[in-house]
Amino acid sequence: MTSEDLFDSIERYFDDALPFVSYRKPNTLEVKALFQNDDTIYNVSDFTESGFVFAPFDDSEKAVLIPIEASEEFSVSVEVEDSKIEGASHSNQDGKDFYIKLVEKGVEVIKSERLSKVVLSRNETIEFPDLNFIQIFKRLLHTYPTAFVYCWYHPKIGLWLGATPETLLKVEGNRFSTMALAGTQKYNGTLDVVWQDKEKNEQQIVTNYIANSLKSSSNTLNISEVETVKAGNLLHLQTKIIGTSNSRFVNLQAILKALHPTPAVCGFPKDIAKQFILENENYNREYYAGFLGELNIKEKTNRNPKRRNVENSAYGTVKTVSNLYVNLRCVQLKETKALIYVGGGITKNSNPESEWQETVNKSQTIKKVL
Repeated sequence: MTSEDLFDSIERYFDDALPFVSYRKPNTLEVKALFQNDDTIYNVSDFTESGFVFAPFDDSEKAVLIPIEASEEFSVSVEVEDSKIEGASHSNQDGKDFYIKLVEKGVEVIKSERLSKVVLSRNETIEFPDLNFIQIFKRLLHTYPTAFVYCWYHPKIGLWLGATPETLLKVEGNRFSTMALAGTQKYNGTLDVVWQDKEKNEQQIVTNYIANSLKSSSNTLNISEVETVKAGNLLHLQTKIIGTSNSRFVNLQAILKALHPTPAVCGFPKDIAKQFILENENYNREYYAGFLGELNIKEKTNRNPKRRNVENSAYGTVKTVSNLYVNLRCVQLKETKALIYVGGGITKNSNPESEWQETVNKSQTIKKVL
């Protein structure tokens, strides 16, 4: 299968109203796809299933699965081109007053000491007379080589695309890794930047929460130093967290229950922050700030052919892996409308006008390819 064959199959499945997902993991050329054989909505029950999972922000709602056993699998190498796309740089001011008042309300609640942090988001609707989702997907692939890029469709749920910089959880056997990602500023040609106390505190809240959530499930837990990383046109603070499970295999359901939604997309304490979001944001996040990715996929690795016993290189080991990402920098397409979802972490030091501008900056990730 060539890359054009893959894109033709995606378009055909969409025209036939059949579910599919196509995606590329960060820093790779391989684009994978699962084409589901029927239009059934399969739900995850205990995260022992195998396929591609698409989970909403509200963890009380069920995650959707495109199952391996009910789908055709394909993969193809797609060269990442040097994209010169100049996308929309305009800012839609609709909803600015509401968002600023929402941030002000969030800061008030934090100062009352009910919350340490809350992540407040908004969606922005842009009208396009001729939306070509295949073209948008190709542009995302070409423009964001270091992100997890995807195109997901179910006729009974919707069409979503995105390029997220944030890993929720990677699992291989009894080993797992995750990251704390918080703080945002525009990239201006260098990673050598100064971070304010607001961003540093926000990052520490996320790191501490994740580490504490994983302690009961792990034998060892290693936490890296904080570093500045680039994601598209933005910079973030990142801490890597790596551990081993205290049982033979990672209990995915238990760890995901502890992690999701993290303070990076919800707030802390989680339950109070989530309730504030559901009561005050004035719209349904749906799958924005949820998670998505490979769930219990079998991967074969060949032995090193440079080893002395070359015959052994013909034999490989099969391992079960999960690669899950937070659904950020995403867009939902509805006929001639693009719904862009963006948000930011609010702490007691947040400036409402600056928080609005941060969401404007984040929206450029998607506007650049529309």
